[in-house]
Amino acid sequence: MLTPLARPTQCALAGISFSVKRGEAVALVGPNGAGKSTLLRILATLVYPTRGRAALGGFDVERESAQARQRLGYHTGGDEGFYGRLTGRENLNFFAAMNDLMGRAAEERIGQITEWMGIAGELDRQVRTFSTGMTHRLGLSRAFLHGPEILLLDEPTRSLDPLAAADFRRLLKNEIVQKRGTTLLFASHTLAEVEEIADRVVLLGKGRVLASDSPRGLRAAAGSSTLEGAIASFSRDAAGAEELP
Repeated sequence: MLTPLARPTQCALAGISFSVKRGEAVALVGPNGAGKSTLLRILATLVYPTRGRAALGGFDVERESAQARQRLGYHTGGDEGFYGRLTGRENLNFFAAMNDLMGRAAEERIGQITEWMGIAGELDRQVRTFSTGMTHRLGLSRAFLHGPEILLLDEPTRSLDPLAAADFRRLLKNEIVQKRGTTLLFASHTLAEVEEIADRVVLLGKGRVLASDSPRGLRAAAGSSTLEGAIASFSRDAAGAEELP
């Protein structure tokens, strides 16, 4: 029976399966609607899968969500969810306390992270006075604040100016992933960013994994000199396979 006011449903992810090794940087790429953000939200325990199983740090995101969240830093790339009338410092202290980081330890960590992000001198302003880019940097600072084992980032440089984005990519690759051994899963439409940061690329299309390999491996498999060309080739092959009877 049809219900006129029922919302239409669409399968966001269809039987995908892959894993990320400890200390590995993996990029999710694909067109809008491919399922990248949905996958990150499931792993962040914000959305439960209707079928199948997802685990973060070895913990099931449904049955052991509290343990999974303890190991997680997550940045949405959208609405940052800060308290506008509080200062940047007050906001970060609040979120630090939620992760059992308080007192001198919290202040030292906030100072270090915001220095990395280039907003240390702005922390005593109300967040409602921040620009979009500054709020974005504050959100990234919050994701790093408690030194998580695993980072999930959705378009992490989307609101950053070109120089700030370049600085952030170096920080993420050199300090967070390589030096600290943090596991990183991030979604990005910026292929130069993917090339610079990712050890491996997972290409999604219509909720399915179309390819998974290093940037160099994808280029070689597709016979392309560029990652853009390789992604286009795999996407065309997938679309052609769908049209076969």
